[in-house]
Amino acid sequence: MFEVFKKELRELLRDKKTLLFVVALPVAIFPLLFAVMAFISSQAAMDAEQKVNTYAIINGEYAQEFTDKVFYHKSFELYKGAKTFNNIEELKAGVIAGDIDMGIYLPSHAEQTLDNGEQSQWQVVFNDSKSINFLFERIKELAKEYSDVLQTQKLISFGIEESVQKSILNPIEVIKVDTADKRENLGEKIGGFLPYLLIPLVLMGATYPAIDLGAGEKERGTLETLLLTPITRTELVLGKFITLLTTSIASTTITVLSMGCWIALALAFADLDFIKAAFSTLAVTDLLMIFVLLLPVAAIFSALALAISIYARTFKEAQNYMAPLSMGVFFPIIISIMPNMELTAKTAFIPVTNVALAIKEIVKGTVDYTFVGLIFLATAIIAAGLLAFCVKWFNREDVLFR
Repeated sequence: MFEVFKKELRELLRDKKTLLFVVALPVAIFPLLFAVMAFISSQAAMDAEQKVNTYAIINGEYAQEFTDKVFYHKSFELYKGAKTFNNIEELKAGVIAGDIDMGIYLPSHAEQTLDNGEQSQWQVVFNDSKSINFLFERIKELAKEYSDVLQTQKLISFGIEESVQKSILNPIEVIKVDTADKRENLGEKIGGFLPYLLIPLVLMGATYPAIDLGAGEKERGTLETLLLTPITRTELVLGKFITLLTTSIASTTITVLSMGCWIALALAFADLDFIKAAFSTLAVTDLLMIFVLLLPVAAIFSALALAISIYARTFKEAQNYMAPLSMGVFFPIIISIMPNMELTAKTAFIPVTNVALAIKEIVKGTVDYTFVGLIFLATAIIAAGLLAFCVKWFNREDVLFR
């Protein structure tokens, strides 16, 4: 069995494509991709923050103080074109045509409306399809400032001193006292997405080598030679399985170490004290626990990938079979980040989902070690069952020589 393992590992290390998938991608390409994504996202947010938007306002004289605030705001520029806007429909047409970025319609004088005991409703016309858009929030903030001034003036006219207005308008203030520390808060937000990186990498580290060890052997005609050696088929399967398990874990380990180095380097040059403080309590034992939980997951993927590769006639056919497996892995991960999904005695037995939930709890620092034991046990049992199936699968002539 170990002779087969050494032989397969030696051949994989000679394969440049394997080294690309197992070493080069995790060390350089994945961190580079994440860095590019982070840069593009931050740049898009910065561009949206700094963009100067053209606007047109109708009946601005009804609220001159508000109109002046918008005019002198750094993010807005008054439309100076030839078109005129007299109603909501014309403002909509101007936004759709791209003449203006935003239109503001004030239907009546806010002060007079307030004197009549009514509410003045202002309309802001803009395209809200962009994911990063500060238009409405900024106008709403300026309108609230103007509204607060009117409110204060009206209450003073009623004989209510400004010093007691706050207690009258807001007699009860609810103050949030959060028992979660920084690590738990940040872990809840980003801990659920960590499995999106780790678990697919575990799968990727097994699938490509598996295609070569199974379908590749058939296509090269070397499988028959292996079957003639004085090694049982069970030992042959176990040797190939251990090879896949090694490459799968190696790919994940290299990725985690690489990401850790890149993040540490980024933190050294960036002022991210909040993240530093939150993850300073993340111990080595927590990382080891994540690693241990990924071991049986890697065994499951290695057994599945090897069984699929053994069944396939050619390298290309095996690649086609691996695609549904790759897609299927994401569904249990998606379940783990659904609202109110927590690690319980029930979810601890859902394959892949249980590991994803456990990783999130470990990052948060709130993991229950009893559930970790249940997860490891359940995942190990599934991995053992799939490995037994793979051994039986390999012993069938109609599978090996389709």
